[in-house]
Amino acid sequence: MPLLRNSTLWVPLYFFLLLLITINFKNNGWWWVIFGACTAIITDFVSSSIIKQNIIRIRPCNDPDIASWVRVLVGYRPQSSSFTSSHAANHFGIATYYFITLKEKFKWWPYLFFFWAFSISIAQVYVGVHYPIDITCGALIGILIGYLCGRSFNKQFILT
Repeated sequence: MPLLRNSTLWVPLYFFLLLLITINFKNNGWWWVIFGACTAIITDFVSSSIIKQNIIRIRPCNDPDIASWVRVLVGYRPQSSSFTSSHAANHFGIATYYFITLKEKFKWWPYLFFFWAFSISIAQVYVGVHYPIDITCGALIGILIGYLCGRSFNKQFILT
């Protein structure tokens, strides 16, 4: 589970998608990449800079009332607020964006991105840095932003 939440593990997937889309869809492929990056930036900003700065919630690994029950499986104890999970917001945002923009071309494959986002989100709870409600709310924020960015891309561009 700690490996799932490690961003370097997913670099080959991101690189593969970058090549797949830009090679097959030329100029509109680059716009797809730009909109995808904007999706990640917006979800991270909303989760980390707006919500976490205004709703301060101690993480399970740092909560003295339950810390003895929580096994921390990462090498550090994050000090930022627990609510919402930025990992969940970012990955569900990207998964939704991918789904909205790729479902016509790749049929059922884009559904796998939701499994990917869910796995990373569950890993956050498993390693002791988030409560389930943190990832649920992060996922909802990500889904909303991913949906809006995906619809915006689809209105302006077509992957042909």
